[in-house]
Amino acid sequence: MISGFDRISGGLRNRWFRGSLLIVLSALLVVIGTFAYSVYSYYYSTIRAGLESKAKTATDFFANYVAKSYSEFYDSAYRYTETFKDGDRLELQFVDTEGRVMISTSGVTSGTSPSSPDVTDSISKRQISVWTGNRAITGEHVMAVSAPMIYSGNQVIGVMRYVTSLGRVDRLVLINVLAVIGVGAAIVLVVVFINMAFIRSVIAPMGDITKVSKRIAEGSYGIQIENSYRDEIGEMVDSINEMSMKIAKTEKLQTEFISSISHELRTPLTAITGWGETLVYDDNIDNEARRGIAIILKEARRLTKMVEELLEFTRMEDGRFTLNIEMIDIAAELEDAIFTYRELLHQDEIEFDYEPYSDDVPQIPGDPSRLKQVFLNLFDNAAKYARDGKRISVSLAPEGAFVVVRIRDYGPGIPEDELENVKMKFYKGSNSKERGSGIGLAVCDEIIRYHGGALELRNAEDGGLVVSVLLPLTA
Repeated sequence: MISGFDRISGGLRNRWFRGSLLIVLSALLVVIGTFAYSVYSYYYSTIRAGLESKAKTATDFFANYVAKSYSEFYDSAYRYTETFKDGDRLELQFVDTEGRVMISTSGVTSGTSPSSPDVTDSISKRQISVWTGNRAITGEHVMAVSAPMIYSGNQVIGVMRYVTSLGRVDRLVLINVLAVIGVGAAIVLVVVFINMAFIRSVIAPMGDITKVSKRIAEGSYGIQIENSYRDEIGEMVDSINEMSMKIAKTEKLQTEFISSISHELRTPLTAITGWGETLVYDDNIDNEARRGIAIILKEARRLTKMVEELLEFTRMEDGRFTLNIEMIDIAAELEDAIFTYRELLHQDEIEFDYEPYSDDVPQIPGDPSRLKQVFLNLFDNAAKYARDGKRISVSLAPEGAFVVVRIRDYGPGIPEDELENVKMKFYKGSNSKERGSGIGLAVCDEIIRYHGGALELRNAEDGGLVVSVLLPLTA
């Protein structure tokens, strides 16, 4: 099961990731992309501008001072290629109007036809054309600039073509981009470190607040959270502490009021019960009056039981509840409680099934009077809700480190969404039509908890409620 603290820390981290880290990453991706494109554009545009300038200067020189005919063009191109000084970084080609390389400084491409569109565009449009791509033969990434050689009569007699490898440039671009990515990664790490430190400074106090708030919700009213914060968290801690104290005061007033009223009720109820028992057996009372007195006596006993439950509850609340632990025969105590209650069930025409455990049940530590109180209370609850089913089943058996007593009725059961609440004080189910204080199960749960055991409730598959009392075999 995920704890409240895990949900808080996970929720804060997720919100921080979505609201902070993703924004930083997105911004860095935009910056890195923009930088990469800028570096790429800078290097490529610089190379392109240089090649275009070089090609224009060379073709103008050829057209004005060197070649005046096709044969002169070829001879001049050959001599120019022989004296070309940039052969270590550029390849110079002279291409005819058919698109075939006539002369090349590398010699490798002579006689071939470049498949790139810059040559044909240069001839057809009579202007410098640029192409960037991979060579068909070697697959090398290159940039080619083709400039038309125009002579007298405005005739294109060839193309001067410069080809340069972009491998080194691509490596420079990659290095610059990787450097920016490294800087970006460092920035992300710094942001993550700073934000995680901040998140931890929030999560730690939130975890403490959650734990204490849970204890308050479970009934530890008046508990305080140590406040060492001077921000919004400190204000929240002050509010929770104030709420805890106010609830504790209200709870104390409620408990004192219940205790006072319960004690005040005991005296008149004792008198009513005593006189009722006296009058109900008086031979001078007619039958009609006797039935009325019997009703008064029954209701007085019911009120007395409610008062006792309230007094037990107040003792538990203010810490005056104690147990007299001794080694007991739990099977005998259960059978004694069954014997006490069986006649009452018989009057309501409710069948009571009990199958004793076949083997000897070991003695366990417990308070016999308190455990009998638990059994009688559970029998009473089962009888209230078993009237439709007309049957109650009881079993006892050792199971692992516990002795388990199961009490089942065959009534309507409890809605699943209310099972966790029925052991809460003063809680009465939405389907309950029975009268009572609503603290009987809460008292039983506390008694069993004081014994180190547990009180579990579940709905049976074929109807009815199963109450399991788990009592440890050893203290």
